[in-house]
Amino acid sequence: MIYRHHIAPPRAFSQFSHDLIRHPRLSSDAVRLLTWQLSLPDGARESLSRTAERARIGACAFTRAKRQLKEEGFVHERRLQGPGGHWVTQQLVSNVPLSAAEAAKLLARMPVHTPSADASPQVAPSPRIPTVGTPTPPPTDGHPRKDPGENTFHHPAEPERRPDPEPDPAPQATEVPEAARALVAALPHLSPDLRHTPRGMHDELARLVSRWLAAGHTPAAVRTHILRGLPDDGTPVHRPGGLLRYLLRDMPPAPGPDTTPAAEHPAPARPSSRLSALRECEGDHVQATLFRPTGDETHCGRCLSSPTGQRV
Repeated sequence: MIYRHHIAPPRAFSQFSHDLIRHPRLSSDAVRLLTWQLSLPDGARESLSRTAERARIGACAFTRAKRQLKEEGFVHERRLQGPGGHWVTQQLVSNVPLSAAEAAKLLARMPVHTPSADASPQVAPSPRIPTVGTPTPPPTDGHPRKDPGENTFHHPAEPERRPDPEPDPAPQATEVPEAARALVAALPHLSPDLRHTPRGMHDELARLVSRWLAAGHTPAAVRTHILRGLPDDGTPVHRPGGLLRYLLRDMPPAPGPDTTPAAEHPAPARPSSRLSALRECEGDHVQATLFRPTGDETHCGRCLSSPTGQRV
């Protein structure tokens, strides 16, 4: 349930029809624009666009609201030429819908307001300031001046030529060990992902592998590093050469020799006394089978009791 409390304003108020405020085809922006215009004092010449700017109505909303007011007959416009040749646009806003003929009669009684009458004298063009010197007419003799007797055509100074620097001696080719070349040649057989490694990249890959070997890495360590870098989720390798270059470019430090004394190495764990008495059966089993022998037998009781010798 809703309650309303209304206090009539003592001054500065306008009366509007409920049909205008509740018009079913006018948007809220159109009603606000119309009521704002009708609340202006007599003699105000504020345009609809200025009213929309003061009422914080956007450009698109103003265009839509103005179109609705013109379609319903609350706003009428006409364009005519006033004194001095200036074109002006007259806008008529009413609190009741008017037809085009009714609006034309009202606009005909309105004086034509030209903006030139209110123009500031500062906007009048000022007299042109002449340039320095007096204007001189162009020469009319038509004959070119004679040769002054000196060559006035100046070629640009040629830069001083310097002797070409001697070419640097060709860098000595780095010796690539045969072990590195053999390891690179066997990489396509290491994994199906490396099967299509370009042969043109073998020299570059061999130089990278030689760095690994020179740093103390073994060929097995190089192959293990490459296998760990291959995708294990089934992703296809489209550029195996680039992948190998990426994997071999970053080289981890080589493991140093084990200098720990033998006495400090932990002793291997010894089996318990219960497991030490067991022996693995030499029969044909799917998995390793332990049994406790009573003598020197090498087969468990199930193998000895099986006449066919089948796998158990």
